[in-house]
Amino acid sequence: MTPFAALHHRPGRPLLLPNAWDHASAVALASQGHPAIGTTSLGVAAAAGLPDGAAATRAQTVRLARRLGHGGFLLSVDAESGFSDDPDEVAELAVELARVGAAGINLEDGRADGSLTSAARHAAKIAAVKAAAPELFVNARTDTYWCGQEAPEAEALRRLDAYQQAGADGVFVPGLADPAAIARLVGALAVPLNVLWSPSGPGLAELAALGVSRVSLGSLLYRAALAAAVATAAAVAAGEPVGPVPGYAEVEALSGS
Repeated sequence: MTPFAALHHRPGRPLLLPNAWDHASAVALASQGHPAIGTTSLGVAAAAGLPDGAAATRAQTVRLARRLGHGGFLLSVDAESGFSDDPDEVAELAVELARVGAAGINLEDGRADGSLTSAARHAAKIAAVKAAAPELFVNARTDTYWCGQEAPEAEALRRLDAYQQAGADGVFVPGLADPAAIARLVGALAVPLNVLWSPSGPGLAELAALGVSRVSLGSLLYRAALAAAVATAAAVAAGEPVGPVPGYAEVEALSGS
């Protein structure tokens, strides 16, 4: 078991995975003691002025992984749907990410138009990745709760079963927040369950008690940073005090130069 995989097998201690969008945010988060950092596809895309979930940011994603892959923390890369519908091309991406130091990859079955990739196609991507880069932790995500499915729990379970049989090391269900549904999925799965933290859902302690193995913050931190930037500019314009922020030298130090 790899060190990253081991972080998903600590009963009662789920991995809290904060998601960064650039080098400074990743290093700042790691400096607070987080052993693993994820990337956020929304943050990477928005920072580049590109759409999220539309296979438009492969180059930016690989470039960031190359910068962060040997940064003294374990890195999981949000690779959308693998930036391709071809399992072999997704496997090539996985090999490239593993080569630059990534410990994990997140692959989603949601499409930019709100539909879902077929479970068979997504399972084929997972199998191809595990065959090409077996050491890479594959977190297989299903977007049944985000794509308007009539029975999202049943469809999630059907898909997750296919994904774990294809070799997924863990599975991810963003939008899942009901404690009873979380408990049912944990009981039905043979691999660790990852959920997205939600302000309206269970807290970290309750998620731990439910058996969740990984809690991701997704794009939350990027969105919070944008909100803080806008609020700070508004405070200056209004002559109001500005809250504490890192100094120039502190941020400069995050470059590692």
